[in-house]
This record gives sequence, structure tokens and C-alpha cells, in this order.
Amino acid sequence: MSHGMKRREFLQIAAGTAAVVAAPTMVTAKKTGVPIILGSGEHRYEVLHNWPELPDSFTWQTTHNVAIDRAGNVYVIHEGDPKKKGHPAIFVFDSAGKYIRSFGEQFQGGGHGLEVHEEGGQEFLYVTAYKHLKKFAKLTLTGEQVWERRAPMDSRLYVAGEDTRPDDTWGRDRFMPTNIAFHPDGSEFYVADGYGAYVIHRYDKDANYKSTFGRAGTAQGEFDLPHGVWVDRRPGREPSLVVADRVNARLQWFTFDGKHLETLDGFVLPANIDTSGAMMVVPDLQARVTLLDGQNNIVAQLGDDDADWRDHVFERKIREDHKKWPGGKFIHPHDACFDADGNIFVAEWVETGRITKLRRLS
Repeated sequence: MSHGMKRREFLQIAAGTAAVVAAPTMVTAKKTGVPIILGSGEHRYEVLHNWPELPDSFTWQTTHNVAIDRAGNVYVIHEGDPKKKGHPAIFVFDSAGKYIRSFGEQFQGGGHGLEVHEEGGQEFLYVTAYKHLKKFAKLTLTGEQVWERRAPMDSRLYVAGEDTRPDDTWGRDRFMPTNIAFHPDGSEFYVADGYGAYVIHRYDKDANYKSTFGRAGTAQGEFDLPHGVWVDRRPGREPSLVVADRVNARLQWFTFDGKHLETLDGFVLPANIDTSGAMMVVPDLQARVTLLDGQNNIVAQLGDDDADWRDHVFERKIREDHKKWPGGKFIHPHDACFDADGNIFVAEWVETGRITKLRRLS
């Protein structure tokens, strides 16, 4: 089966409602007695699958994104089950993986992107929601909503009512935001309409719409599912906006007003981006996590030592059966981020949810 076929299968899977299966077992050094180590040299990590401890009163419901505040607390967003309206979609854990709090019931059934951003010495949580919700919002770290926005109708890309009567209709004339990034000086932010119009929207710091760039396609500056967006501030590089152009299997860099700068091919289904110092991490939905240095050289591809495994992860008999998940392998890395110590947290797009901590050893 070609990679193109697998991408089409993925889009069909993502648009449908996947079955809920039993929670996966933990495969770590604690269970086996032998640590699972990925990478080599300066990039070695101990694998701790199912790292956070979720209270028994809650269930994992298709984990999507992960973010970390300056205190080291870890935030996880679920897509969530729309039938479980009182169930939170956002969970917060301390640096040891202990549950602290949860909130975000309003994102059940469409929770997607999640970022922590500091503004004037205070941190806020930015959330994107797709499917029937079609919105993005700014919250405090304890869940109080500051504002909420829907489709930017001034862009003239969306059908009438997309900002007032959202439903679970997909298409290039629909608004399906996936992730958010922030200008280094705090003057504006960027929203990726990854599942909708395949564009990047620009907003000022107060969430007023400014402009849009990109369009559906395969040429430079065009997108086929621009799923992730991030501001690349690695040393030695001019700050720029980088987009995970997922189905085109590449990353693209832009100026902050949308001029194309650079393209990096060689991925399969890149889903998002994060940076720490000179390092960039790219979770690839097809079973691997890639690390790049400041010159965009690949320095590690974690969980990528078995091409046959990567070719078959979209088969339901594998992705829905946790017993078929070997320790140290990924299923569908959907987001990843660094903490202050260089550890990496990976959120996977699986119905039962999975957050893996890659504990830095070197």
C-alpha cells in the first residue's frame, strides 16, 4: 500500500467516529524491570508510556495535544466524547504525573489544540476545537474563559452561518482550527485552519482578525492539511512561522506576513512542532518522533527502527488493540513538547489516550 493510500485512509478515519476500546497497559521499566531506551549519543531517552495518573472517575478519550507551563505542570487535551457533556476535556498534572485539576467540558467532542502562552507575566491557555465546535478560546490556567472566537467571516472563505451556527460539516469552506502559534513580540498570533480551508489566519493580540495566507494545494506556500503551526526562534535563525503541512509530508517556513521562505521534505504525516534551544521536535502521525538541529539536520527519529511497523499502524487491528503495541514504539504521535529539562512529552491520537514521557538521559 502506498503512502498516499495511507493518508487517504487516515483522513477517512479522522472524519469518522472511532470505537472506544479498553485502556492500554503500561509498558515501562516499572513493569518489565528493564528500561526502554530510544536514541543514541546526545539524544537518548527513557520511554515512560502512559505517564500521567488519571483519576478513576475519568476516562481517556482520544488524546490530542500537550503543553507545559513555567511551573512544569503538564496540560493534556482530549477530543472527548460529546455524549459525556459533564466530562472535562482538559487535564492538568504535576511534573511527577500526579493529577491536579481538570476543566473544559465545553470542548467535549472537538477538543484539539492546546498551548500555554505568557502575557505580561501571566500565563494563559489557548485552545482550538474542531468538528461541531469550530472555535478557539483563551482561558486562564484554571479554566476560566477570557474570550472565544469562531470562523473569521472577514476572510470571505466560509459559508454563511459558519460563525453562528457551527455543525460537524467538513470542507474547504468550513472552519476547523487545529493549532495556534504566537509572534515573539506578543503583537499577534496565528491560527491554523488545518481541517477546514487549509489556510493560516493572523490575529492581533486581542483576537481581532487581520489577514489570511495560504490555500489548498501542493506548490510552495500551499497546504494539504496545515495541521500544526509554531514560531521558530532557534539560535542563528531569523524568527519565522513554521507549518506542519501534514498530507504534503513536509514542513514549510514563512515570514510573519505569510511569505514563503523554506520547505523541508522527508516526513510522512508531520502533525505539529515544538522547539527548545537549537532543537526542534516533530511528532509524525505515522509512528515516529523526529528531532532536528538548528540547521534542520535530522539528529534522531525515535521509535523509527521498524519500517514494517510504521507501514501498518493505521490498520484497525493494530491501532485499536493495545496488546499489539510494543514498548518503545509509537502509534500516532499527534503532538509533542519539551519541558525545561529537555524531556519530551508525546500525545498520541488513539481512542484510549496515551501520553508518553521521553526522559532525557544525555
